[in-house]
Amino acid sequence: MAPTIRSPFRRTLALLASAAILAQAGMSGIAFAQTAPEATVPGAAPLTPPAASQTAPAPAAPQATPPIGAVVPTSGPASVADLAEGLLDAVVNISTSQNVKDDEGVGPAPRAPDGSPFQEFFNDFFNKKQGDKGPNHNVSSLGSGFVIDPAGYIVTNNHVIEGADDIEVNFANGSKLKAKLIGTDTKTDLSVLKVEPKTPLKSVKFGDSSEMRIGDWVMAIGNPFGFGGSVTVGIISGRGRNINAGPYDNFIQTDAAINKGNSGGPLFNMKGEVIGINTAIISPSGGSIGIGFSVPSELASGVVEQLRQYGETRRGWLGVRIQPVTDDIADSLGLDTAKGALVAGVIKGGPVDDGSIKAGDVILKFDGKTVNEMRDLPRVVAESTVGKEVDVVVLRDGKEQTVKVKLGRLEDSDQAASGDAVPDGSQDGVITPNPDENNDMDQPDGGDQGQRAPGAPAPDQNQGQASPDAATPKNVLGLSLSLLSPETRKAFGIAESVDGVVVTEVAPGSASAEKGLKPGDVIVEVAQEFMKSPDAVAAKVKSLKQEGRRNAQLMIASANGDLRFVAVPME
Repeated sequence: MAPTIRSPFRRTLALLASAAILAQAGMSGIAFAQTAPEATVPGAAPLTPPAASQTAPAPAAPQATPPIGAVVPTSGPASVADLAEGLLDAVVNISTSQNVKDDEGVGPAPRAPDGSPFQEFFNDFFNKKQGDKGPNHNVSSLGSGFVIDPAGYIVTNNHVIEGADDIEVNFANGSKLKAKLIGTDTKTDLSVLKVEPKTPLKSVKFGDSSEMRIGDWVMAIGNPFGFGGSVTVGIISGRGRNINAGPYDNFIQTDAAINKGNSGGPLFNMKGEVIGINTAIISPSGGSIGIGFSVPSELASGVVEQLRQYGETRRGWLGVRIQPVTDDIADSLGLDTAKGALVAGVIKGGPVDDGSIKAGDVILKFDGKTVNEMRDLPRVVAESTVGKEVDVVVLRDGKEQTVKVKLGRLEDSDQAASGDAVPDGSQDGVITPNPDENNDMDQPDGGDQGQRAPGAPAPDQNQGQASPDAATPKNVLGLSLSLLSPETRKAFGIAESVDGVVVTEVAPGSASAEKGLKPGDVIVEVAQEFMKSPDAVAAKVKSLKQEGRRNAQLMIASANGDLRFVAVPME
């Protein structure tokens, strides 16, 4: 009987003690710290601790107080429903069709491995698919786009409508309109379409992507896998991404779900402004894994406006060949860090052929914009107005100088082919030379790599440039060097316009070999000083060593005259 009497009494004491503890916790604010941290939820108003009172409040009823440690339910992050509702009508689905001949792009049907349990089913399926095709068949695709003008101008990706015979725009209300292609730009993968609506369309406007920060919330709307009007939300994961999609890569990376069919759709900020155009994803499976890329509005808006006005792009053109500034080159130039774009050559007849910018200059700033790396320069030049005079900060002879240049117009490749004054390979405004590339058909093949050039002529046949012993090949930096002569020009197919000292042999495993130098290359300059003879090269390299330099910067000309810079270690 004792346990029966004591048990209710103990439970009553425990209940009263718990009530007292909870009441005291409410007074001191401890209970507030036990609730869910709503202040950390995006969009939620911060919680305010209850104000302290001089008079202790009456004890709360035990049954009305949640247990210590219980999580109080919250409403979650702030809803984007209102924002999405006002934008959905401006986002469209784009369907295209293309009439393809039966033999276009058709390869052999895949077959299952012999002995596979699915071999019969697999082969029957693909044999039937091929047999269904007639002489011609239509290929359809789906993508996304958005209206930027109530009059019917629509932006999408070039790859969404490329090669299409028919383009149809599907709106959120179910209506459909045929679209006309106004202009396209393959370098940024953007296109502008035009439809003829009976009433003004709902439209959206571009925002400023340069103001966006990593971690900012964004929203994508599009047509993934044909599911129109799909809304996804995420953050900006990265900026300035280069995915080798074009010469002006500067993508926004986002983890907002982007899938096939989202291409051409808008990426919005939380103000409802378009700050990106969804273009590409990285995915082994073809679906979203949280790595999507959008063309930033700071690049896209200018391209779109030019396509609307002219049906084509009109980009600025500087007319230089450039290459990266490596750590070795930066050391040879006396730069603290590798930065800027190294000018490897100037296009004849181009905007800076007047000597304002020279080969060997390092462009550090263009029109007030810092050039941190080589790929920054083509983009800022292309975004500049044709005919504009701009200030360019260059590093020349170890000192920063500011020069003023007037930009030309970058012609498209088809215009260049028609005979305009834009040289081949300069369609990007700047050229990145490939050291392994040689377009001179007279260049000897690999079988002549070890050939030594014939002896050089007497000094008087070279305008007195060399001393008598300069005719003997010199070995410098693992290179066998010789004077340029009619014989060496013929042996290596070197153009008459190329001057300097010819490389006749390269020691295997040497630093020069590792840097890609090969027989037939011509050393034009060493440390920005023109080289007349092998002796001059040897003397300059010796001088650089005495100065404590670790690398020798060489200006190298290929057989057809294309220039590049190479920093060769001298240890």
